[in-house]
Amino acid sequence: MKNYPLLDVRASTPTLELRSATDELLDQLAEVVRAGKTHAEPAPYDDPMSFYETDPDLRVAKWLRGIWRRRGTVEPDTWRLYFLVMVDGRPVGEQTLTGVNFSTLGTVTTFSWLSVDQRGQGLGHEMRAAILHLAFDGLGAKEASSDAFVDNRGSNAISRGLGYQPNGSEWATRQGEPALLNRWRLTRDDWEQRRRDDIQLHNIEACHALLPLS
Repeated sequence: MKNYPLLDVRASTPTLELRSATDELLDQLAEVVRAGKTHAEPAPYDDPMSFYETDPDLRVAKWLRGIWRRRGTVEPDTWRLYFLVMVDGRPVGEQTLTGVNFSTLGTVTTFSWLSVDQRGQGLGHEMRAAILHLAFDGLGAKEASSDAFVDNRGSNAISRGLGYQPNGSEWATRQGEPALLNRWRLTRDDWEQRRRDDIQLHNIEACHALLPLS
């Protein structure tokens, strides 16, 4: 959309691209959601989560409504950028970046998922590295956080491998049952020690024009 340039923001690495979640791309990724390829064992998502909906059409509808609702929310205390993970020209997952009191604290959180048939190839690490590059290099973030259930070995390993430090734990519910989350924290200094020179940002000026970054 030429009239909403935030939907033109991209980050690219040698193996994948993060493209803003336009309705056209969401329509393509909806087929992955409808097919139930968002799930994993043990379940990685806390409540509430549209992916736990058993009816495929309702699952897609709830997922899309959640994105549309939050995609248009741009406030000083919270804003969220939605990206789709593109591999060989097709969407295979989702990666989000949320600013939390960013103008005051410079903090962001991330969330992601990847289609079940794309896991185990290092893409989870690559997409997180790309969104962190956008946050720190593109937006000037001071700190990033993430969390994952203690039995989500993949997500916890990605955080550890990218230089996050343990930051305590907390309880959440997962499909109505209590489950413990690991919390992770990545400072700008720790990110700088591992920063890459093969990640490119595109149209990042739209973020500086339309997001409350300072």
